[in-house]
Amino acid sequence: MAGLVNNLLILFLVFQNTCLGFRNPLSVFRRYKDVTRSLTNECLGSDRQVISLGLSDFALDIRMPGVTPKQSDTYLCMSVPLPVDDEAYVVDFKPHASMDTVHHMLLFGCNEPSSTKSYWDCDEGTCKDKSNILYAWARNAPPTRLPKGVGFRVGGETGGRFFVLQVHYGDISAFRDKHSDCSGVTLHLTHQKQPLIAGMYLMMSVNTVIPPGEKVVDADIACHYKRFPMHLFAYRVHTHKLGKVVSGYRVRNGQWTLIGRQSPQLPQAFYPVEHLVDVSYDDILAARCVFSGEGRTTETHIGGTANDEMCNFYIMYYMDAKHAVSYMTCTQNANPEMFRDIPQEANIPVTIKSDMLKMTHGHHEETMDTDKSSLLQQAKKEEESLDQDFHIEEVVEWPGLDLKLGQVSGLALDLEKNLVIFHRGDHVWDENSFDSKFVYQQRGLGPIEQNTILVLNPSNAKLLHSMGKRLFYLPHGLSIDKNGYYWVTDVALHQVFKLGADVKEPLLILGMALQPGSDKNHFCQPTDVAVDPITGSIYVSDGYCNSRVIQFSPNGLYMMQWGEGTETSLGRARPGQFHIPHSLALIPDFSELCVADRENGRIQCFRLGTGEFVREIKHKSFGRELFAVSYVPGGLLFAINGMPYPGEAEPVQGFVMNFSTGEIIDTFIPLRKSFEMPHDVVASEDKTVFIGDVHARAVWKFASTEKMEHRSVKKAGIEVQEIKERETIVEARLKNNPESTGPLKKQEKQRLVQQASTGVSFVLITTLVIIPVVVLLAILVFIRWRKTTLCGADGEHKLDPSSGRILGKLKGKGSGGLNLGNFFASHKGYSRKGFDRLSTEGSDQEKDEDDSTDSEEECSAPPLPPAPSSS
Repeated sequence: MAGLVNNLLILFLVFQNTCLGFRNPLSVFRRYKDVTRSLTNECLGSDRQVISLGLSDFALDIRMPGVTPKQSDTYLCMSVPLPVDDEAYVVDFKPHASMDTVHHMLLFGCNEPSSTKSYWDCDEGTCKDKSNILYAWARNAPPTRLPKGVGFRVGGETGGRFFVLQVHYGDISAFRDKHSDCSGVTLHLTHQKQPLIAGMYLMMSVNTVIPPGEKVVDADIACHYKRFPMHLFAYRVHTHKLGKVVSGYRVRNGQWTLIGRQSPQLPQAFYPVEHLVDVSYDDILAARCVFSGEGRTTETHIGGTANDEMCNFYIMYYMDAKHAVSYMTCTQNANPEMFRDIPQEANIPVTIKSDMLKMTHGHHEETMDTDKSSLLQQAKKEEESLDQDFHIEEVVEWPGLDLKLGQVSGLALDLEKNLVIFHRGDHVWDENSFDSKFVYQQRGLGPIEQNTILVLNPSNAKLLHSMGKRLFYLPHGLSIDKNGYYWVTDVALHQVFKLGADVKEPLLILGMALQPGSDKNHFCQPTDVAVDPITGSIYVSDGYCNSRVIQFSPNGLYMMQWGEGTETSLGRARPGQFHIPHSLALIPDFSELCVADRENGRIQCFRLGTGEFVREIKHKSFGRELFAVSYVPGGLLFAINGMPYPGEAEPVQGFVMNFSTGEIIDTFIPLRKSFEMPHDVVASEDKTVFIGDVHARAVWKFASTEKMEHRSVKKAGIEVQEIKERETIVEARLKNNPESTGPLKKQEKQRLVQQASTGVSFVLITTLVIIPVVVLLAILVFIRWRKTTLCGADGEHKLDPSSGRILGKLKGKGSGGLNLGNFFASHKGYSRKGFDRLSTEGSDQEKDEDDSTDSEEECSAPPLPPAPSSS
């Protein structure tokens, strides 16, 4: 009997230990196991963030920690870490929000939130690394159900370790009682492996403009699908007040298959796809939003406020786990012509049934905010239509071309649209500046004593502000972020600086002073900086002796890099290869970063946050070098190329391109002086363009002919000169646009000849009247002089020697303006050569015949035949 009892006891102990061996998911929680949430009493819901739902499942409650927004259109973010170390799957979402207080919510997954605070303003960013949208809610939408066996993968080696909740508080009139808000979402997670991985595909229009009073406005989006097959099971539409219907389709072999169609004024839930749609390689995904501008008195643009509009079509899909991609986007219209065949249903608003309206009952209408700040925000977002007929020409009356500057390396426009110039004062980049290891050799000169950053009125070139004295050795790139901070690079210091507009000392420095390198903490002659206005991420092109783009967090922490040197033996450079990444243009409309790949004569565009290559823009007219690129919201891309190599015909000129297609819309050249080595370009929404030249030490201003037509016509003899200048402009236009037809050229010439004939006739008549009068006066003067001489008058007058000196001084002043070269030459022993004309040699260099004593050049990366210039 005792033996039986012992055996039973042993079996009990074994069973107990075996049961304890099974892992309870809560046993691996890093935190929140017994932690209660410190929410206000006004917040409803569970007081524990993690709730066990069995051996393998648990719920995670993600809520705002009792916030009270202070102004409308506030975006607040908060983060919650995944409470388990290993891989898990989100299989269900349950929202906790009302459209009375919340406009919409987005849930992101990532590895590092932008802040560690309990909540923060989303202007600081959502995540420091790549983020994926997991869930979206608006307008009292019901819960989203995922199909069985499908989940969003989080944690482990590949999934995100944090959830970031973004809540948009549109109209805050509901917060007049100062109550706290705890809106959010509850996730159902499981440790059970899911065979199918869910993901989000976002189709979004970024450049739609809705004219006031326009009854029907279409916003179309289309992209080719280039990945493994995916299966679509849910969709969601999103616009603001002006949206009438949003439809999404798969297009295969010309056949349109409906994914989903819904009114955006209904609860913006994820609705199930009625008939499961699969998408294969090379299919097209297309969407259309239909808007109406009736009731609006101003243009409505795509934007983040309640007074702006959005056109979003979200698709939930699943893929086989081994090929799964968690997030994809489409922000362009790859084939506008195909929308001629879109099914008619896409143009018909959805009838909203009364029972559906009940779900939106009690919503505070999005009111038109007409205060001054809102109007200014709207003005900043205005976009020009790409199909306008315009031509870029130099503004010949702009006095800025006559400024006495050092080598002009960078240009930007500040928040007030003032022109900001970054120049090198009395320092130059020449063959003696660096040794073979790219170490700066002229430290003995000290930093530049002059203000290197000049802020000018863009209309009259009047100096408004200056800074940057004794900070830099060889300035290069300049950009200004959305908060007005200046970001500059110095190729001698091998560093990147963040400066305040009124601060003398840098706010942030990246790189080690005077130490070139290729690791995470060093640069080698960095060229430019771009800052993402949404995430705050910093992108640096590095540079002359490295071939990469580096991404840093808003605080300057290294995140990632991409790019490699060009292998010349392979002929054409491959995507992602650089030969001097010289200039950056951030395209927030398309979430892309474009790089002027200088010595490869092309523009390469990459996906923000991932560095994934998107496309290349390259034209024969670029020649071998493309120096700089600038983007204007609305879809215009401006660029400037380099001087042609010997025997090549492509001229140095500016380019205007359609960003979506890469097509060249226009080219332009200056009328006063000539480009020598144009180094940077910056443009504004009204097509005003500034180009800085590092060799000519000059800045040109250009504008579209639409803006220049209001100039008054000059009179008399000036009129004839103006006609000649206009004829020169036409000739330049025809030269730069060889596609212009013969008849157009002939008509233009005939019109100019007729105008010139009128002017010449006036001048001829005036001359015939004046000449006899002048001759008569001359005869009378001669007779008077002769009579005086015969009378023996002492009429000899000698020229005062001092008058010659005075005349010489006046002639010297006639050259115009303050000569900074002479000014600096008289101070502290600085050399004049930074302000003398350039004397160089080689394919990209020019010789000044009246001055062969001083020389300067900008030296390139390790020389590859033919040796490129550098600047």
